[in-house]
Amino acid sequence: MKTIVLGIGNVILSDDGVGIHVSREIKKRIIDKNVTVDEAITGGMNLLDLIIGYDKAIIIDAVKSKDDEHGLVRRIPLSDFNTLHSCNPHDVSLMEAIEMAKKMGEKRIPEQIIVIGIMMKEIPCEFGETLSDEIQATVPKAIKLTLNELKNKI
Repeated sequence: MKTIVLGIGNVILSDDGVGIHVSREIKKRIIDKNVTVDEAITGGMNLLDLIIGYDKAIIIDAVKSKDDEHGLVRRIPLSDFNTLHSCNPHDVSLMEAIEMAKKMGEKRIPEQIIVIGIMMKEIPCEFGETLSDEIQATVPKAIKLTLNELKNKI
């Protein structure tokens, strides 16, 4: 099964970059030629372009949640999201991009898209290249959850 692991975020915006920090650690541990590990500072249509052609996509990202404990790491099927916003206000969410692609006949959308979400009450937009201690402590949990997800087949 061809799989992409994609860390999302911006590493110069402190905790917003947690997905990229996790994907960089995952990349050191993966030697399977069927698994691509990458990172992106994008959403919507651009994110869709990155996952097209894979059987499974695992997206690691900071997720704003008022209901979950700050720092909780969760496995979330993409279908459970109401929206997955783009970082560009002129773009669409990933869910909207997928729906548009399906309507246009795109057949190479991954059958399974999973988000490894690091829950945050607020996602800081302050400059800093390091994660807060609280979010840094979630990195091993997110790595473990991602590696377990890689073992799961569709």
